[in-house]
Order: sequence, then C-alpha cells, then structure tokens
Amino acid sequence: MKPIDRRTFLCLSAALLARPGAAHAGLWPFQGDRHELSGEEDIRGTIFKKDAPKTLWKWHKEGFSYQKLADRQVMCNICPNRCLLAPGDRSVCRSKVNLDGTLYSLAYGNPCAVHLDPVEKKPLFHFKPRTTAFSIAAAGCNFRCLNCQNWEISQVKPHEVRHEDMFPAEVVRQAREAGAASIAYTYSEATTYFEYMIDTARLAKDAGLNNLWISNGYINQEPLLELCKVINAANVNLKSFDDAIYRKLNGGRLQPVLNTFKTMHDQGVHFEMTTLVVPGYVDNPEMIKEMCGWIVANLGPDHPLHFLRFFPNYKLTRLPPTPVSTLDNFRKLAMAAGIRYVYLGNLPDHPGSNTYCHHCGQLLIERRGYQLPVNNLEGNLCKFCRTAIPGVWL
Repeated sequence: MKPIDRRTFLCLSAALLARPGAAHAGLWPFQGDRHELSGEEDIRGTIFKKDAPKTLWKWHKEGFSYQKLADRQVMCNICPNRCLLAPGDRSVCRSKVNLDGTLYSLAYGNPCAVHLDPVEKKPLFHFKPRTTAFSIAAAGCNFRCLNCQNWEISQVKPHEVRHEDMFPAEVVRQAREAGAASIAYTYSEATTYFEYMIDTARLAKDAGLNNLWISNGYINQEPLLELCKVINAANVNLKSFDDAIYRKLNGGRLQPVLNTFKTMHDQGVHFEMTTLVVPGYVDNPEMIKEMCGWIVANLGPDHPLHFLRFFPNYKLTRLPPTPVSTLDNFRKLAMAAGIRYVYLGNLPDHPGSNTYCHHCGQLLIERRGYQLPVNNLEGNLCKFCRTAIPGVWL
C-alpha cells in the first residue's frame, strides 16, 4: 500500500472528526482487542471503508487544557513546551494534534505497555512495600533524552506501536482483578497522555486503588494541581541540576521540574526523586552538592533520593557505565547535605538499596532486587528506637 504524508493523514483525520456527533462523542463506541499499525497502513481505507477495522480514531479525546487562538491555531497547556499548533500540526510529544482548531490527544485507551510490577520497581521505596502496581504506558514523551531506556515507545507516535484496547474503566477492572494495590502511569512519559491518566486515576481513586505518577515532572501548574487531587505517590526524575545539561541531554529545562517538586511538597503528595548519573553529564560532585542543598532547603530532608547507575543506551552507547565509586560518593554527599534516605539503584544487592533508620542507624528494610527478606518496621516506626519513618507504609 502506498504511504501518505503526515499532513494528508491529519487532514483525513480532521474530516472524520468533523462528521456529525464525532467531536461531541469524543470516543468511538466500539470495542476491540490488540492492534498493530504500520507506517504504510492505508489510513484512507481504514477510516472511510465501511467494512474496514476502526483502528485509529477510536483512541482520541479532546485535550484537557489548551487555548484556541486566531486562524484555528491552538496552544497546548499541559507542559512547559506549550506547543503552538496550526491545523494539522502535531505536538513535540507526538500524541497531540490540532484537528480543525481543536486539540486532541491520540493517546487515550491505547496503552502500548501493560505489566504488573512490584512497587519497588518504580522506584518507590517508602510507599506500601511488597505491594504491586498495575503499570500502563501510552506512546509519547515531551523530552528527547539521549539516554532514554524506553525510546521504542517514548519517541514514537501512538499509532506507530502495538497497543492494547483498554479504556479507563477497563484499566481499573484489570488492576483489581490482578490484586494490585495501585495503578502506575509509567514507562514512557505519563504527562503526555494526561487525559487518559487523569480519567483513569479518578476512577481508580473511587475504586479504592492508589495512583502512582512516574514522570520527568515537566508539567504546568494547572494540570499538576488537578493530578495532585488523585495521585498518592510519585517518583519524578531530577535529571541534573544544570539548565544547560537539561537542554542538551534531555531537551527540557530545569526550573519547571523544580516547580513540580515544590507544588507536590506543598500539596502533601508523597514523592521520591531519581537522578540517573550519566558520565560526562551528571557526574560533577559540585553540582550534586548544590542539588542536595536545594532539596533540603526547599523540600526538607525526608523525600527519598535515588541515584541510578547509567548503562550505555539509545544515543549514548559510547559512554561507559557509571563507576560504582561515583555512586557511593554521591550517596555520602547527599546524606552529608541532610537528606535522610538516599538510595543507589541498578546495583543488585548493594547495601545502598537498603533502608536504615535515620535516628539509630539500624537496618529497617533489606532489598535484594525486588525481594525484601528483612522488614524491621512496625507500622511506620523503627522497631529498635520507635522513630517515625517518613513514607506511606500501610
């Protein structure tokens, strides 16, 4: 089949959505299973043939937050990229399009990854240990990280990957059936499928499930405040503490991420921070000291910080893995700055993955991979000195 160009594809889509009732309905009412689309799929036939499978525009919804501007342009207000889109244009994250002056998300009800994970994998070490999280992702990301480990799903358009048919109510049903304590929005960048995430999270909260946001934290204040109403915990990447490195390594900016941390702290959301220590980019001890000083001054000492070991990946295959000595040193620097709980990741069986009481120093939780053979917490208290340990333990 002959492929069509991007603008023709979007114009055809706009024509479909312009049909009576389509925009009002927001979602196609039919059901399906799993779908795999290729770049050479005959989109015209898929959309307009009566007997063709409806494999694309079932998975769309009008954008949560955007502005309508002159000449049918729109500006997406979900993240600091604030993409300004003319009719037919697609956002930086690849999951939003302007169809005839209305912004639509194309990542709704079509997760490309669905797994049941231990909560420790997120990583969340101070939130309901030994429980599981029903984890979903839709395609797209508002960053362009050179070291992305999930680039096959984060750096593509939603219709370019194999995906499941799973609208919010079905996500909640399957999570409960799996015995999960939480639903995690993870793997790619959950902010880019915000509409899908927020609708699912609201249903999950009503059903007694926890919501976990695993993110780069690159989000605007309005959607973040709405999200804080329904999320129970988050792990947000603090990619570095240098704006120039953020721009070069990740394609974003530092300050919006710092604003996210401040907002979550003010809203009382439990969150943990993760920094991947990329050699040549994020391995300057002075930068780490400055970062940890900012954390203690603005967020306090109790939000856990995870330093992860880098392994060559995606566009940074030329770099070596992070030396273990660098990670050990950064852990010492962070604890000396006053952060009470500092962890090392991507280092199986390293003692830096264990939890020790910040008051008496006794081992509270031992971690061997995702196994927890030792747990010396009694509720939220150290069983040795009865000090309260920050986190959500029950």
